[in-house]
Amino acid sequence: MEVGNRDTGSRRTLSQINVTPFVDVMLVLLIIFMVTAPMMEQGFDVNLPEVENAPGIASKEEPLVVTVDRRGRISIGQSKVQSTAKLIPLLKQVMKERKDKSVLLEADRSVAYGKVMQVMAAVKQAGISRVGMVTQPPKK
Repeated sequence: MEVGNRDTGSRRTLSQINVTPFVDVMLVLLIIFMVTAPMMEQGFDVNLPEVENAPGIASKEEPLVVTVDRRGRISIGQSKVQSTAKLIPLLKQVMKERKDKSVLLEADRSVAYGKVMQVMAAVKQAGISRVGMVTQPPKK
């Protein structure tokens, strides 16, 4: 019997990848995403003030909505903005691409008046002259 000789003929290396665990993990991830996707937040919860006979702004394209929620967080559409200072350049950039130069301001009724005025001043500094306030009709 020789010392350096091994029996290599009976063992073969497996050169195929086993994809069964990969498929199992992918199916579990797919199920998790399918269950959690409907639970994701679909907007901002804003308790609008009630006003009778509020004037509206007529527009052909969808208006740009700036929202201030009850915690004072600012957003443009679905994009959150960190502060009123960052709101100005962002509004300027968005308004370059739009024909309608008006903005609707949607603020929760519990937000301090000063915060709403800061956002309104930032909108004016961005060069937007038409600002509308979003309200809802009173509940009877």
